[in-house]
Amino acid sequence: MTENRTEKRSAGILLFRGTGVATEVLLGHMGGPFWAAKDERAWSVPKGEYTEEEPPEAAARREFEEELGLPPPGGELLPLGSVRQTGGKLVAVWALAGDLDPEEVTPGTFTMEWPRGSGRMREFPEIDRVEWLDLERARTKIVAKQGLFLDRLDALVNGAPLP
Repeated sequence: MTENRTEKRSAGILLFRGTGVATEVLLGHMGGPFWAAKDERAWSVPKGEYTEEEPPEAAARREFEEELGLPPPGGELLPLGSVRQTGGKLVAVWALAGDLDPEEVTPGTFTMEWPRGSGRMREFPEIDRVEWLDLERARTKIVAKQGLFLDRLDALVNGAPLP
């Protein structure tokens, strides 16, 4: 089987703090008009696309900083594997123990035509807010396919059963 060279890939970092029932993860609410009125299943690991030429771990660190406007904390990236999202994009995520103040986040932006068909280009934040969420609450907020990363993190740091 040949590899699909046009496959879209994203890499990201799931920042976490604490262990056991006190484990919290930092998630971002997706920005832009489509997500503005949504809350459940509208949160994501800070991530972004990369090309074959860039190592995925380097892309994860770069995208963390582009999405949040802050460098990721120092520390070892712990692999959480990959999942294929509903749209077909392959997403690889690493866990990283650390902390940051959501008030210090300055999200990156993107430009799109809005309203669609209007010919007007508008700028929107990639992520319009970030929050620390416990794993139980995070499971109700994160986009469905990325929930597997929360299960894998739980297994990694808390000894929960592997998904």
